Amino acid sequence: MAPRHWVLWRQGPRVIVYCLASEVVAVVLTLRPSPIPVDRRTLSILVVLLVLGVVQSETGRRVERIRRRVSGTPHINMTSVWTFAGVLLLPPLLLAVLVAGLYAHLAVRSWYRLQRVPVSRTVSNAAIIVLSCYAAQSVLRVSGFPDVRVALSHSWAGTFAITAAGVTFFAVNALLVLPARREVGRTPEALFGTWSDNGLEVATLCLGALNAMALATLPGLVGLVFPPLLLLHRTVLVRQLEVAAHRDEKTGLYNTSGWHALAKRTLAATARQGGTFGLLMLDLDHFKQVNDTYGHLAGDAVLKAVAQSIISAVRGRGDAVGRFGGEEFVVLLPGITQPDIGAVAERIRRAISALQVPAGGLSITGLTVSIGIAVYPTAGTSVQRLLDAADTALYHAKATGRNKVVHVADLV
Repeated sequence: MAPRHWVLWRQGPRVIVYCLASEVVAVVLTLRPSPIPVDRRTLSILVVLLVLGVVQSETGRRVERIRRRVSGTPHINMTSVWTFAGVLLLPPLLLAVLVAGLYAHLAVRSWYRLQRVPVSRTVSNAAIIVLSCYAAQSVLRVSGFPDVRVALSHSWAGTFAITAAGVTFFAVNALLVLPARREVGRTPEALFGTWSDNGLEVATLCLGALNAMALATLPGLVGLVFPPLLLLHRTVLVRQLEVAAHRDEKTGLYNTSGWHALAKRTLAATARQGGTFGLLMLDLDHFKQVNDTYGHLAGDAVLKAVAQSIISAVRGRGDAVGRFGGEEFVVLLPGITQPDIGAVAERIRRAISALQVPAGGLSITGLTVSIGIAVYPTAGTSVQRLLDAADTALYHAKATGRNKVVHVADLV
């Protein structure tokens, strides 16, 4: 695709400026002088890392495509195994060549069928990886170690320097990628990925450090990285598929089965501890009018916006938001007290009322929601009884004017 047709030009001015600026900075830093010379040894290391990276990508190509398709959070690939080894062994110019080669191969072989990975995104991501690599190299240089060979000769000081470089790579990469997104998530998971994905990144950085040490001492051992790397790749895929099976594809919330499974676990734990939890049943008012007036695509956009509003309005980690189909949502609030659950429900109601959802050249406003509340154990001692109680309160809210919160205890 010609550059003038890149998806980048359809992003907001902030994203365009940031992506172009990061790419320019990456090029400028690549051309700066380096204490590590470009010679036959570093060129041979570049070739080895590039070949190994391509081989690993080819062996895990199908897994990588599936991971891209099912991932609903920021995607973390396996290239750090090779790029972080390059941080510890290569000068900036060859490190940039390594990143460019690995990402070009991923784009052509693994991501070419996925419309979510346009060329401009690949270029931007590669530039951010290059900058992350340079930040990690700077930490290594400031510590007094030009490469891993020198670090290995200084025992614990070298260990701490390599560890600091890895932490820097991880943190800088996580932060630099945020401004490149058109829509920045509101939850830690949406911002930085799941614990599983970040654990994968940490594991690949560790393998990258071991790769570099093997290449610096016993190069033949570098092949030993493949068995654990491929197993790790497939293990993460299995976990992502398990998560995807319990998620609503349209909104990213728990689907009915996923939410029920979590609610049953919460109920069992709460019963053992003698605690309490709350349950909210929500239904968008007059949602059919949105679909009839603006179309089903606009209706989908409203559902996504409502889902994000609910997530932003609940208390945070531990609260579980699900979609039960159509325009009906349910919220699980572990350990909440009777007065606090009403405050959370009102916060959700106000957040949805304030929504302005773009629909073509128009903006959908005036959305409202009716909410029913039930609390364990007073409203029921099983998940189904609590859902029935919350649904009764929701029906009462609908029947008495909509756009309100009704507690099932108030109906007794």
